[in-house]
Amino acid sequence: MCGFVGYVNQKDVSEGTINSMADRIKHRGPDDEAYFSDDNVSMGFRRLSIIDLAHGRQPMFNADQTKVLTFNGEIYNYKEIREELRDLGYEFKTDVDSEVLVYGYEEWGPALLDKLRGMFAFVIYDKKNNEVFGARDHFGIKPLYYYDDGDTFLWGSEIKAFLEHPNFNKELNLRLLPIHLSFEFIPSRETMFKHVYKLLPGQYFLHKNGKTETHRYYKFNYDHIDESQTIEGDADKIGKLVDDSVKAHMIADVEVGSFLSSGIDSSYVLNEAAKLKPIQSFSIGFHHSKYSELAWSTEFAKTINQKNTPIYMNGDDYFNFLPTMMYYMDEPLSNPAAIQLYYLSKDTSKHVKVALSGEGADEFFGGYNTYLEAIPFDRYQKYVPKPVRKGLAAVAKRLPRFHGKRFLVRGAQPLSERYYRVNYVFNYDDRNKVLKDPSINTDSGAYTKHIFDDVKGKDEMTQMEYFDINTWLPFDILHKADRMSMCNSLEVRVPFVDKEVAKFAETMPVKTRITPDETKISLRTAAEREMPKKTALKEKLGFPSPIASWINDPKYHERIVNAFHSDTGHKFFNVNELDRLLKEHAEGKSNMQKIFTIYTFILWYQVYFPEDTTEDTVSLVHRTKI
Repeated sequence: MCGFVGYVNQKDVSEGTINSMADRIKHRGPDDEAYFSDDNVSMGFRRLSIIDLAHGRQPMFNADQTKVLTFNGEIYNYKEIREELRDLGYEFKTDVDSEVLVYGYEEWGPALLDKLRGMFAFVIYDKKNNEVFGARDHFGIKPLYYYDDGDTFLWGSEIKAFLEHPNFNKELNLRLLPIHLSFEFIPSRETMFKHVYKLLPGQYFLHKNGKTETHRYYKFNYDHIDESQTIEGDADKIGKLVDDSVKAHMIADVEVGSFLSSGIDSSYVLNEAAKLKPIQSFSIGFHHSKYSELAWSTEFAKTINQKNTPIYMNGDDYFNFLPTMMYYMDEPLSNPAAIQLYYLSKDTSKHVKVALSGEGADEFFGGYNTYLEAIPFDRYQKYVPKPVRKGLAAVAKRLPRFHGKRFLVRGAQPLSERYYRVNYVFNYDDRNKVLKDPSINTDSGAYTKHIFDDVKGKDEMTQMEYFDINTWLPFDILHKADRMSMCNSLEVRVPFVDKEVAKFAETMPVKTRITPDETKISLRTAAEREMPKKTALKEKLGFPSPIASWINDPKYHERIVNAFHSDTGHKFFNVNELDRLLKEHAEGKSNMQKIFTIYTFILWYQVYFPEDTTEDTVSLVHRTKI
């Protein structure tokens, strides 16, 4: 587990630039550093040693030193691929997975990617052909960014590394602000920095002769759904898959721990890992029992005779860390649970270098409560003709509020506009009110409609899951997991986000994913065979926190008001509308997510664009570095 940086050389760039870029992401790899440079390319690497601790230094070369590799992640089936390459005549000097990549690429080129099982981002410089190849894992567990303005080409594990390059032009991608305010992240290859792009999950790039091409080698799909499958039969398969995946994710030459919440996903992972060896778990919570899951997680760990370490945080921890969080995130991300994940990772890293986690189960197996609404909407759209639905919606809009009004209005909308994640924070009308310049507002539904079009004709729940797997999972869930763990030099592994698990999930019909009363029913059935029933059937909480009440606490409320009324607040937002959101929240209407999204964007902008603010931002993290 590591971090890497690189760029195509330019005459006006000093030799020390690559070192400075790598230093920016030292947190990703504090154990070692190394560099490569020739007339065409410079590459830097920071290592967090997990496998074959004494070897595996990067950049790594093939036998004739014509290919140079930097790699972040873990390849769980590297031993099998290594044997295949040995049969083809390749000789290996180490027991690290990195070597499999450099020789695998030499033998198969991009077709290597079809063989890999793991989480990864890597770049290979081909000296013979003077080209740079970069690839990202199937689901976006590990990050890879590149900057391409037509003249300068940079790449790296985190955007902040680009700040050290003299030809990086740091510029806000303002037209994406409404998109961020809608989703709380940017659901595409674009970022909040102009000319900085994410390599999407399941993609690779090839940069040659000043041109960058991207290609997709993998895409999750629902083309093989098998309606004959049953809940009991799918539970059998899930049980075997989870067992196999956890075993693969336990491979390490250092101690492996596990995150543990009160929910089924992390509990199931811990339960399976504990069958292999004793494993310490770590849980985050608050002293206020209303918001804390610690009682549940501690009880479950005791049930399976494993040690659990409780970790506590409070409001000061939360708000004091927010500017630092925005720095580590690279882009604004307003998921309130990210800070819990930071403190969980921080204390976990004092004990282990690797931790298992339960991300991905909800997306692949149907775990979100919102999926339940697909059942009545599917029936409504099936039995009520579209003109009738439109007419009922038009009438409902004109009438005072009544029970069922929202259903009738939404029932006339296509899912690409209706699905709650499309306008997750602010809808179009609310964005018009809150933006200083409403003319930059845009249709968030249109921005992501192509994702729903990929599964056009499928049932609504399948469309929802597909959307989440392609947006919510990589750009929010896995993004925050990577950033909040790696800034603490901790490797987090996610056994549910696995190629083999996904291959089966693609075949599951709706009836084995949800029932009218229960989410991820097959997964729960599989888990119930291995764990206490009350854990397997426990409802999803999703990292609860007291943030909604903290917003009204005077000492935190004042920070938010000051940010809203700062130069940055006035630059981008209608401050009177921000004040109204705060007032309504204090009066009992929950505007938590809206307030938090605006607040964190302002902090992010002040951290990354301090030269554009006149208020005192000295207290913000890394002020002098940025």
